Amino acid sequence: MVTSKLPLVVLSLSFACSDDTAAPNASDASVPEASQDGPISDVKAEAGPVCAGDVLAPFEGTPAYYSQFKYVHNDPTYFPIAVWFQNADNAAKYSALGINIVVNLSGGTSDAALAKITAAKSQAVIDQDMVGLNHVGEDEILAWTQPDEPDNAQPDGKGGYLPCIDPKVLQQRYADRKAKDPNRIVHLNFGRGVSDVNWIGRGTCTGNTSMYADYVKAGDVIGYDIYPVADDQSQLWFVARGVDSLRGWANYKKPVLNWIETTAFNGGTKPTPEQVRAEVWMSLVHGSLGIGYFVHIFSPNFVEAGLLADPMMSSAVSAINARISSLAPALNTPSIANGATTISSNTAVPVDTMVKRQGGYTYLFAVGMRPDTTKATFALTCVPPNAKVEVLDESRTIDMKGTTFEDSFTPYGVHLYRIAM
Repeated sequence: MVTSKLPLVVLSLSFACSDDTAAPNASDASVPEASQDGPISDVKAEAGPVCAGDVLAPFEGTPAYYSQFKYVHNDPTYFPIAVWFQNADNAAKYSALGINIVVNLSGGTSDAALAKITAAKSQAVIDQDMVGLNHVGEDEILAWTQPDEPDNAQPDGKGGYLPCIDPKVLQQRYADRKAKDPNRIVHLNFGRGVSDVNWIGRGTCTGNTSMYADYVKAGDVIGYDIYPVADDQSQLWFVARGVDSLRGWANYKKPVLNWIETTAFNGGTKPTPEQVRAEVWMSLVHGSLGIGYFVHIFSPNFVEAGLLADPMMSSAVSAINARISSLAPALNTPSIANGATTISSNTAVPVDTMVKRQGGYTYLFAVGMRPDTTKATFALTCVPPNAKVEVLDESRTIDMKGTTFEDSFTPYGVHLYRIAM
């Protein structure tokens, strides 16, 4: 899951969009989508439309899907938030930041490590080794992993690279994991090529996106990673484009998640807290059903828990996670595909949105998808005329004119709106 080994990733999980790059094989990448937990999601009663005219967007995290698995969450206030390849000794510190999953344990899987995960009120996603299988009847293990980034060129152990892993190999590994434990999710994570199609890190597989339809058969929850600031200064909206692509390749039938950068892991540019927040909400608005953070630093010195060593970023991530958790009951419901229409004054800056209705409120989550300013005009359905719009985390309100309101966006700006119904 890192971009220095070729690329690297952490665990994450689905969304909506009006981006200008269509998702491969997707029926409509511009339709706002639902968001619920990813790898370990809520199993609850199917939600129907709140308003008579509501059209529900595709929603992969349905009770019907998650009923296949014994070890899932049925608490609507739970949303999966993960960290990648960390020592169990730090599980409590990550839990304090609102992170409830550790994907792969850097110190190895052991009874003691799993006990520390449990004590931190967290869960582990690990390879299906003998230690893990000895705990198969317990709930500290949330899911099993597949090899990370199998779509990338694979190191040959001699300083060179082999082709990407054949999807059939992963499908067999998936069958083997299911034979030993049919009650848990198998998580499969891909690399940067999901979004950056021509990225050379896939070696001889570069540009071959047709493989992904076969790849996704080898997992129950599908993730991917791209780090646009720390890795190569590409566009932040590539994060959302990859979520769109994976959802399309999975025919909107398997939950998708993705990993978010938090450090200058290769000694380059460190993302700002605002950029991290934008990437997280781009992912969620586009239907990610879980979020994961990549927290390592490799250069100039190795720091495994780079996020914990950065008080400013730790505080920012904690605030992001707290807001996600507070909105989990809404995120864990299908989105309203026709809940809002949006006009951006700057046509070069799409403003992508997700609409939810829950607990007597309509929620509109909006993200400016390009590094420039714009003013967005939102026309909502099924809201009281001339209502007040609360802007979460900004200590302000906006007066609607009828069922329409406007707001300004900074580059890659995020606004979270709530309107009482």
